[in-house]
Amino acid sequence: MKNNLPISETLSMAISTLKANRLRSLLTMLGIVIGNASVITLVGVGRGAQNLAKNQLSNLGANVLFVVPGNNDTRRRGVAFPRNLVLEDAEAIAKQVPSVKRVAPQITSNEVIQSGSKSTSSSISGITPNFLPVRSFEVASGRFISNQDMRSARSVVVIGPDLKDKLFKSQKPIGKIIRIKDQSFEVIGVMAPKGAVFGNNQDENAYIPLSTMVSRVKGRDPNFGVSLSFISVEAKDENSTRAAKFQITNLLRQRHKILREDDFAVRSQKDALTIVSTITGGLTFMLAAIGGVSLIVGGIGIMNIMLVSVSERTEEIGLRKALGARSSDVLAQFLIESLILASLGGVIGTSVGIGAITIVSATTPLPATISTLTVITTVSLSGAIGLFFGVVPARRAAKLDPIVALRSL
Repeated sequence: MKNNLPISETLSMAISTLKANRLRSLLTMLGIVIGNASVITLVGVGRGAQNLAKNQLSNLGANVLFVVPGNNDTRRRGVAFPRNLVLEDAEAIAKQVPSVKRVAPQITSNEVIQSGSKSTSSSISGITPNFLPVRSFEVASGRFISNQDMRSARSVVVIGPDLKDKLFKSQKPIGKIIRIKDQSFEVIGVMAPKGAVFGNNQDENAYIPLSTMVSRVKGRDPNFGVSLSFISVEAKDENSTRAAKFQITNLLRQRHKILREDDFAVRSQKDALTIVSTITGGLTFMLAAIGGVSLIVGGIGIMNIMLVSVSERTEEIGLRKALGARSSDVLAQFLIESLILASLGGVIGTSVGIGAITIVSATTPLPATISTLTVITTVSLSGAIGLFFGVVPARRAAKLDPIVALRSL
């Protein structure tokens, strides 16, 4: 009765066969290498996009809600109240919503800023002193907008660090005069670096008192109501965010006399993070699926080459069977060859993918990264694909009749 060959001997024979055909083995692995590198790189880039979005959202401030005006035509519904958010809305939120700690109304406008012969376009925000703690900003030098600046509608401005570099370079900006919409403003402070949020570089912005924004930049009379770009609201703590959102929504519905559709929206950092996570998660899955297709193509390549190998090695298989090898021994050898090719290709492809992720992280703002679990899963998947696509050629080799095979000698 014939006995199965030891697995160690079968493994040794498989390795010897692959070494004897180095070029073919390398070309066979190439599809798996490309597929595995694609999966690792694309998943890493997708995770990097997700991390970048999370980091940018964290810069908005802790426990922050944003109340933004809607685009509904309130006149169409016969509502006399202005459809834009007004300063009185912000004041009502601060006084009547128990879950709110601080409120920071804001008006934003893009204007040209001049300093001597230099000029640049920048986002100008009319804000209150609460803006600093609500949005977790810090002042690097000088001071921020004060309550006295607000009451007196002073022509003072705090600029971002990138805006400071554009206008003053190595000069000290504190006390210098810049012009905004043909109005002179004294620079009283420079903000600490904050970074970008969804393409908006906050370090290029400038901040002036809200009262000054209304009376001098916008040229409006505060007595007729001040329309706001949005309202930043800080909840008392993380657990109060949901309650604050509910209470603000109900309050503004009463103030705006809304019966059907809201003309505003209350958005939390968590809501934005959920949306971003859903989008980037779907993107990462799609990218992984694209890389997965490459892996399958690589597996088909292994199957094709192994089928050709069976045809070329007919005499070898017939001779082995004539000398006592069982069909299971032949089957095991071809499966091991497929497994080695796919697994080795997976390891090489993973190394290439990790190298690509490292380059992306070093040369772009994208914090691309890959988890150990993903690496292990991808390499294991490569081996599984090798086994799966190696079954057909392995079974064909195992079923060869030794007598028919030896006739070709």
